[in-house]
Amino acid sequence: MNAGKTIALEDVRRVAELASLELTAEEEPRMVRDLGAILGHVEQLNQLNTTDVPPMAQVSEILAAEAQKNAATGAENLRADVARPSLDRPVVMATAPESDGACFKVPKVIER
Repeated sequence: MNAGKTIALEDVRRVAELASLELTAEEEPRMVRDLGAILGHVEQLNQLNTTDVPPMAQVSEILAAEAQKNAATGAENLRADVARPSLDRPVVMATAPESDGACFKVPKVIER
């Protein structure tokens, strides 16, 4: 697929197959339109000048700096990251349709 061309129905069907999605005949044309719109937005983003924007994999450093700045000014955008007790495993497992006592058991859904 190329963002510069119109998305074909075959493209949508291939993406759906790769994502293990089953689209109805009514959903396919909508997905052609939606996927085309998404790729159009990506094409617009690719036109932005990002020369002075440093590459990053995570924003945690930016969030930490923002939190320090907010702490100094009294502003608060993020909640405090506080460890809290988790759910009681035996109680949760007792409500599961199937479990081995430690994990949920679920049916296999991937056939490939």
